[in-house]
Amino acid sequence: MNLDLRTMLVMISALNLLFSGLLALVELHADNIRGVRQWAIGCFCTGLGLSFAYTQLEPPGHPWALILGATFTLAGAGFQFNGIQLFKTRQCNPVIPWLLAGLTFLQSIWFVLFYPDIHSRTIINSILLCLINAASARALFVHIEQPLRTAYWFTALGFTVLTTMFLIEAIIIFLSPANTYGLYSQIPLNPVSFFTASMAQMSIAFGFVLMVNYRLTANHQKLASTDGLTGVMNRRSLEEESIRLLARCSRTDEVLSVMMIDVDHFKSINDRYGHQAGDEVLKRLAVVAQQSIRSNDYLARYGGEEFCILLPTTLEKDAWKLADRLRQSFAAMSIEFDGEVLCSTISIGIADTKHAGLEFASLIVAADKAMYRAKHDGRNRVIMYSVHARA
Repeated sequence: MNLDLRTMLVMISALNLLFSGLLALVELHADNIRGVRQWAIGCFCTGLGLSFAYTQLEPPGHPWALILGATFTLAGAGFQFNGIQLFKTRQCNPVIPWLLAGLTFLQSIWFVLFYPDIHSRTIINSILLCLINAASARALFVHIEQPLRTAYWFTALGFTVLTTMFLIEAIIIFLSPANTYGLYSQIPLNPVSFFTASMAQMSIAFGFVLMVNYRLTANHQKLASTDGLTGVMNRRSLEEESIRLLARCSRTDEVLSVMMIDVDHFKSINDRYGHQAGDEVLKRLAVVAQQSIRSNDYLARYGGEEFCILLPTTLEKDAWKLADRLRQSFAAMSIEFDGEVLCSTISIGIADTKHAGLEFASLIVAADKAMYRAKHDGRNRVIMYSVHARA
């Protein structure tokens, strides 16, 4: 199999440069996804570094092309690693690409200009590339939800191939006799390395496109299922979740409680202070409710000033205790808005599947009755459907 090194170098370089342009366009329209810009810069640096290497396939090579080619390539790998970190955790160490570039630049100057030794220079560069690609692979081999995990692991596989390749390359060159290796040497190592790098770079490029695509899809799904004002679930997503929970209750005889919450005198707040003040009250209520419920409970804005909470495996009397803590916490809160201090209260109605049945609509009706009974009895209180609302 006769693999042309020039063709493969051009292919890898062009792939990285084109992919950097593609990601730059993606970054313009998906600025809420972190890491795309760093990945685009990384691909550009890698493509530029390989373009410098292209000039070295026929002797004599220019020494500065060797130095800059290696420097840009290592810097590109560092920017790609930072892109992964930002994509995952929204934070990274900005020093890493510059540290890699600095180390590569200094050792390349030493082994190219002052003490020419292609073996030592190539081994050091291979080890640095091995380490940064291993770090990228390790960052992506994590357990997360599907389908993003598939994209993570597919991309990580490409980095693993590069890690293995650079490690083997460093070992082979270290064991080779002096003055037997060169970038344009007609030895099997060069075409095999370039072909493997080409395939790995393609898989990494496609993998990152999948990562961005799945993240965009997840973001859109989240927007479709989230209330824009408060950030909690919306009514549709709550109703979808209730189907799953009630089906489980039917199978296991577990009890599900529903809590309906309404802000007292909300129309008066809007009329007196304005709708922005009313929005602030709703946002604060959402925050207090999220802090009060458990990790397996579901909070949603049901409509207007009404919120609904699903409480799996919870009896009505236990839901009452949680609801009363929520009521007290909100009543004790002072809300500052536009120089005014607002105080508000909530009325809460509770029903469970034991007393209202396994139909979501019946649960909502029962909890609504309890909530309106709480308002009728003076507001700022919690009423259970089984105790008071049916009377």
